[in-house]
Amino acid sequence: MKRALLTASLGCCLAFTAGCVTSQPNTFTFTADLPPDFAYQAIAVYVPAKGETCTVPGGRNTEVGFNMKWRENYQPNAEIALRRTVSGCPLIISRIKLDIKSAYGKDWGDQSGDTAGIAIRDQLEDRYKGTFSEVGESVFYGQCQWLFRTVGTNRRIVKLLDCKKTDALGEPGRGRPFSAYTLDQLPGKIVKMHIKLADEERPGWGDTWVKVPNGWKRCMGKGYEDQRAYCNGNYKDFSGFLMPDGRQCTIYPGCTE
Repeated sequence: MKRALLTASLGCCLAFTAGCVTSQPNTFTFTADLPPDFAYQAIAVYVPAKGETCTVPGGRNTEVGFNMKWRENYQPNAEIALRRTVSGCPLIISRIKLDIKSAYGKDWGDQSGDTAGIAIRDQLEDRYKGTFSEVGESVFYGQCQWLFRTVGTNRRIVKLLDCKKTDALGEPGRGRPFSAYTLDQLPGKIVKMHIKLADEERPGWGDTWVKVPNGWKRCMGKGYEDQRAYCNGNYKDFSGFLMPDGRQCTIYPGCTE
């Protein structure tokens, strides 16, 4: 697949074929290496090409979505156009808005996500530009971690996904997973987002759970009506809670002690 993408611009041309005109592809491939049961949504955003004074009425059709129904039909590879014409206005790609998604339960609301992104510019300083391997692939990295908390008087577990930028070795960077490219870097290339899942989950905020040898226990607070239920120095009185699958538990994530 990679070789095919990189040689697509050659078409039927050979070194000694006369009258054959080569041109760069108008697309690149975005893909992602994600943890099991993860997916991404992508929205490619287009703006008038440099020097153009035209506009698209209402901005309609200047964004193209991929995997918008990721729980029903997820495709890891997206072929994204670099240039489009909408309402007679020549457009170029400006950025890609990314959402990293995953479900932690069977209910429709048992899902969470966090953002990532790609910026595309006419020019960038070398230090800001993503780099490509000899086979035409560029990779940027991140790590996601599940944050758990309880909601409601039955203290049902809900989880939030928190994703951060990292380098190739997993060392954390600043902000969300992100990369940037110039427009002329991308024709026929592959851009990949590589996301790792943290080994452990952690509470959504501090002083609400207590770490014990085999998991976490939920502080009781003032009782089940107390939605925040901070420990406030009481590390002996704990409450049960409800897992997304309906189990009544006393320790997270193993359920029973």
